[in-house]
Amino acid sequence: MATYYILDFESTFLRVEALEVLAELALAGQPDAAERLDQIREITRRVAEGTLAYGDSLQARLDLMQARQDHLQALIPRLREEVSVSISRNQTFFETYRDRIYILSHGFREFIEPVVADYGIPPSHVLANTFRTDADGRLIGPDPTHPLAQSGGKARVLAALQLQGEVIVLGDAYTDYEVKAAGVAHKFFAFTENVLRASVLEKADHIVPSFEEFLYVNQLPMALSYPKNRIKVLLLENIHAKAEEIFSAEGYQVETISRALAEDELCEKIKGVHIIGIRSKTRITRKVLEHANRLMVVGAFCIGTNQIDLEACAEHGVVAFNAPYSNTRSVVELAIGEMILLTRRIPEMNHGMHQGTWNKSAKESYEIRGKKLGIIGYGNIGAQLSVLAEAMGMDVYYYDLVEKLALGNATKVNSREELLALADVVTLHVDGRPENRNIFGAEDFARMKPGSIFINLARGFVVDIAALRDALVSGHLRGAAVDVYPKEPKSNEEEFVSELRGLPQVILTPHIGGSTQEAQVNIAQYVPARVIDYINAGSSFGSVNFPNLQLPDQKTGKAHRLIHIHHNQPGILARINQILAQHHINILGQYLKTNETIGYVITDIDKAYDDDVLEDLKQIAETIKFRVLY
Repeated sequence: MATYYILDFESTFLRVEALEVLAELALAGQPDAAERLDQIREITRRVAEGTLAYGDSLQARLDLMQARQDHLQALIPRLREEVSVSISRNQTFFETYRDRIYILSHGFREFIEPVVADYGIPPSHVLANTFRTDADGRLIGPDPTHPLAQSGGKARVLAALQLQGEVIVLGDAYTDYEVKAAGVAHKFFAFTENVLRASVLEKADHIVPSFEEFLYVNQLPMALSYPKNRIKVLLLENIHAKAEEIFSAEGYQVETISRALAEDELCEKIKGVHIIGIRSKTRITRKVLEHANRLMVVGAFCIGTNQIDLEACAEHGVVAFNAPYSNTRSVVELAIGEMILLTRRIPEMNHGMHQGTWNKSAKESYEIRGKKLGIIGYGNIGAQLSVLAEAMGMDVYYYDLVEKLALGNATKVNSREELLALADVVTLHVDGRPENRNIFGAEDFARMKPGSIFINLARGFVVDIAALRDALVSGHLRGAAVDVYPKEPKSNEEEFVSELRGLPQVILTPHIGGSTQEAQVNIAQYVPARVIDYINAGSSFGSVNFPNLQLPDQKTGKAHRLIHIHHNQPGILARINQILAQHHINILGQYLKTNETIGYVITDIDKAYDDDVLEDLKQIAETIKFRVLY
């Protein structure tokens, strides 16, 4: 027996209520337009929620808007732009099943037919009202004899078709549920991508947040391999709300927690999660990954990734992204501000003022202009700091283990010892690799010029804090600014403990180098963009643990994209192609990249695949993870 799919038009096939858009066009420029629109929307809402009988409501709305035929010419292109996002992705479904799809609406075929025709639905499968017009072309109402102009009309019109087979209704309103309640349909699916109506949800056999979910539940082909609404995102550590907004707009399920989670707690919480977003305090360990049964992506909403076991992620086929540039400016501005404050002895002056001491003096207070800045680590932050410091009149010197091109008039020195001996201000901007642990200790502080300033906005574990305290207490260093620490509180409620507390010549900040609104918004946009690009297209560009592949777009419905992640061993690509050849599948495009441990192959094929192909690809030796993108 065939299955028939009955779709509502307004707020289901479309994101909007078509009559409300028509009203906006018809009432434009009218002095009481806002009041009339509110009345029309209230009638629509009450009918949709089932608190107002349909009856004369359609006529009442048309009387309020006073639309004309010429308004329809402007309405149709507007509606074409308002097709629901998930429905617009699945045009192939409509073209394939057009003989079994009906649009059932209390709206009007004059604007419904041209919109759904773009999806292959013929006029004979549009069940809707027809406008009556007067001699002036005014739309005066529906045909009052048509069942769809009356309460309960949807059920009567559909029953008249006498469809032989299962009938499934997809809609958002109570009138759509009434079709099943009348015994004409077998199932009612409540569509919630555009609107949620509690009275409708409680009547539904299934609630579907997207059209892919409807297709997935009914085992129908769809543009995506997996409904986006089933992808779960967990965001920890008070990540900026923009990230939640972006993931939610993509259709993902998003849960946010404002704090970091301990390992055991995270092991439980990560079950069923596809994407996790963290900052610096949450640790993604091998143990956590062993409990992450669905994890695909780790997003570090910060620069550093030493809190993530990148090797274990790769072994589990989990790609990791960070935000290497998004908070660079914020960190640089903090460094500039702190070196000015310390050179002017502001922390000590401020401390004295709070104690009641008025000490107006220029003694040991200097400008930074003409001073020598020594930068250890000439990456993104160090290089930008170099440019800004030079613009303020400083002489810039830098040291990096890797050969880096000097910007402006900065001078590269050959050793850290050379830099320490000449710099008035030394600032660290190194990464979090294990080799950098405790790289700056008592010997390094001793090599610094007497009366110089030390700044660490990089990583807490790179500096021997006890040695720094000794250098400050002895007076060898005139001041320091520290933003990162070997041990940091897990939340704002936990006490900060450090040997540097109480020293008036030290600026202590709670790991806020990148914590500006601008930086957090930038990060909250950058990381989700990388994650979504990986989920949707397979692009690993910008990953810190996967081979970087930037991929061309493929039009869904025209090709299928297969993603294969494997241990980097010889012969895997040949085996993939051998399997495809055995199944007579033509390759449209193929992309391979490897690093020391991981091979990443993406293959675009031009014909439908079967389960045997997928199973054979999964069974290739050294396979870590395999998925069909669409």
